[in-house]
Amino acid sequence: MTPSLPTSIDETLTLLQSQGYVADRALATVLFLALRMKRPLLLEGEAGTGKTEIAKVLAAGLGRRLIRLQCYEGLDLASAVYEWNYAGQMMAIRLAEASGGASDRERLESDLFSERYLVKRPLLQALEPQEGGAPILLIDELDRTDEAFEAFLLEVLADAQVTIPELGTIRAAEPPIVILTSNRTREIHDALKRRCLYHWVGYPDAPRELAILKAKAPAAPAKLARQVVAFVQAIRKEELFKAPGVAETLDWASALVELDAVALDPAIVSDTLGALLKYQDDIQAMQGSKVGELLDQARLAARG
Repeated sequence: MTPSLPTSIDETLTLLQSQGYVADRALATVLFLALRMKRPLLLEGEAGTGKTEIAKVLAAGLGRRLIRLQCYEGLDLASAVYEWNYAGQMMAIRLAEASGGASDRERLESDLFSERYLVKRPLLQALEPQEGGAPILLIDELDRTDEAFEAFLLEVLADAQVTIPELGTIRAAEPPIVILTSNRTREIHDALKRRCLYHWVGYPDAPRELAILKAKAPAAPAKLARQVVAFVQAIRKEELFKAPGVAETLDWASALVELDAVALDPAIVSDTLGALLKYQDDIQAMQGSKVGELLDQARLAARG
C-alpha cells in the first residue's frame, strides 16, 4: 500500500525522520505546504547542505518513483524533455521505400512522428501516469543551466504540461511533486520563483548537525562526533574559498572512523583535512597553528 501524503507539519517531520533526514520545523513547514498546495518547491543554499537528499527521502518515504533531471550548462530539450529516434525513423523510411507500396507510405507519414519513435526524457516521463501515484521530479542544480531553459520550465511548473510540435500538448493527469535545487551560482529568474514555494537550506546549527552525524555515521564515537561538529562549526567562520557542507562533515567523520580515531588531535586533523576541505588554498590556510587554535575552540565547545 502506497503511503499517503502527510496531513500536518508534524507528520512531515516524522516522514523525513523515518528516512534518516534531520530537518528543522521551517523546512518541514514549507515542504508540507508544497505537498498540500501542489506547488513546486525551490530549495536554495550552499552545496552539501542536503537539498538533493530531501527529494530522495521524500520519494522513499512516500513510495513514489524519483525522476531526476541533473542540470548542466548547455542542457537542451533533447536531453531534458524528448527527442525523436532518428535512426528508427530512417530505417522505417528505407523499408517503406523498398516495399514501394502506396499504403505503406501513407501509413508511414502518420507513424513517423508518433509515440512509437518518441524518446522520453525526465521531464516528459514525470508527466506520465505512474504506479503508486505522481512521481517526485527532482530538477537538480538549476543554476547550472541558462535562462532559456528556465523559460521553457515555466510551462512545466505552471501547468504540468509540455508542448511537442509534432504531437501537441501533453498534460499530466496528476501533476508530479516537483523539487528544484540551486546552489545559487547565479540568480534564478523571478518568473520561475513566482511559480514555486521557496526555502533557503543553510548550514545547520551544532545540535542539529550532531543529530545528523549520529543518524548518518552511527559508528563515530560520541566524543569524536561532538568534536568533529564543533570543529566544523568553527572552521565555517573562517575566511575560506568554500566552507564545508554537511556532506563534508559526514565524509570527514567516516574517514576518522576508518582511522580508528576516538578524538581529534592536531596531527590527525592536519592529515585528514582533504576529506573536509576541497581547495588547496583553504587547506594551506588551516595548517600549523591555525589547526591548533580551532581544535582548542572545538574541544571547549564539545565539552560545553
